[in-house]
Amino acid sequence: MAEHTSSSITIDAAPADVMGVISDFARYPEWTGEVQETEVLEKDDQGRAVQVRLVLDAGAIKDDHTLAYTWTGENQVSWTLVKSQMLRSLDGSYTLAPVDGGKRTEVTYQLTVDVKIPMLGMIKRKAEKVIIDRALAGLKKRVESGAGPKA
Repeated sequence: MAEHTSSSITIDAAPADVMGVISDFARYPEWTGEVQETEVLEKDDQGRAVQVRLVLDAGAIKDDHTLAYTWTGENQVSWTLVKSQMLRSLDGSYTLAPVDGGKRTEVTYQLTVDVKIPMLGMIKRKAEKVIIDRALAGLKKRVESGAGPKA
């Protein structure tokens, strides 16, 4: 079983506001850093993305891949890799937990990446940690700036 990397951050916003930014894939290039381009390929009956193509440039890892998303309730989304040029697997999730009566949100990001090229486990986990920390910092900045999803 592959090891995963996980980290959390608290954001000064309600869970629904945080999930609104997470689910707005069209705007990922504006705040994620690594994601250069997105395309929602398929949506569920509630209008949520279930398959998304992402073009990623994370320094050592440049890739064009498709992820399948699973939405669990209002406070969790997880994803798995459908296809990729560089990656063997990419599994992750955002889990939101209300804090201070729902005025703030603890966001936990979990990620497991397996690349097709050989890479030492220690280096791979460090890369996962960098991706997670950048994503959480970008998410916090985006949500707290009030730049929510497109109407």
